[in-house]
Amino acid sequence: MRFVIADPPTLAKSIADRIQALLDRKRDAILGLATGSSPLALYDELVRRANAGAMSFSSAGAFLLDEYVGLPADHPQRYCNVIDREFTSRVDFTSGSVRVPNPDVHDLQASCAEYETDITRSGGIDFQILGVGTDGHIAFNAPGSLHDSRTRVVRLSDQTRRDNARFFDDDVAAVPEWCITQGIGTILDATELVVIAEGNSKAEPLRRLARGEVDVDWPVTALNLHGTVTVFADSDAARLIPPELRTSLSMSRSR
Repeated sequence: MRFVIADPPTLAKSIADRIQALLDRKRDAILGLATGSSPLALYDELVRRANAGAMSFSSAGAFLLDEYVGLPADHPQRYCNVIDREFTSRVDFTSGSVRVPNPDVHDLQASCAEYETDITRSGGIDFQILGVGTDGHIAFNAPGSLHDSRTRVVRLSDQTRRDNARFFDDDVAAVPEWCITQGIGTILDATELVVIAEGNSKAEPLRRLARGEVDVDWPVTALNLHGTVTVFADSDAARLIPPELRTSLSMSRSR
């Protein structure tokens, strides 16, 4: 487990370097994409490089971590629309190469199973981008989620709905109660995991992760079961991480 500490623009460049190197050696790599505020600087950096001709997503594929259940197809906070707006439509992914969970079917369990199968058939996710919730959730795997869980329908915790209300004009009641999420076991199947954490509210989840123990009440700690994880955090999120575990970046080369 590595903890890389820097300001958000430097973190974004450092992660983008990794993705660019991956696509240089494997043009058809599969990316795991997250929504929320944490990856936005990274997506902007990847768009900048793609527009400059430094990298291409034309042969790559992607899977989204999760999706709300119950929002209209054109709702701006539906995650398929968020990722399209913030990243995938701004680069050269080909049609159909970015896949999202489908919440618009009667049989949601079958939809989850199909999504899990699609990930497996693709050859698996090469590089998974993750955020972390204030209660330690990853994707929408709330405290108590099993470490071998797979893509499934879950009810959002009250804490997660409160945290996400900022995307719904601070109206908690407008935040959906249900979603489809990749399971912790699905996430752990990815070849490489990267966690992006910013702000004081992420300090306690990172402290728990840095202890190296696995605690079902803090889902992020399941990442200690994986062999290739890097946490990219700003100084506020990293304030409780022991100094000996930190790698500080004063600058990151922009490719």
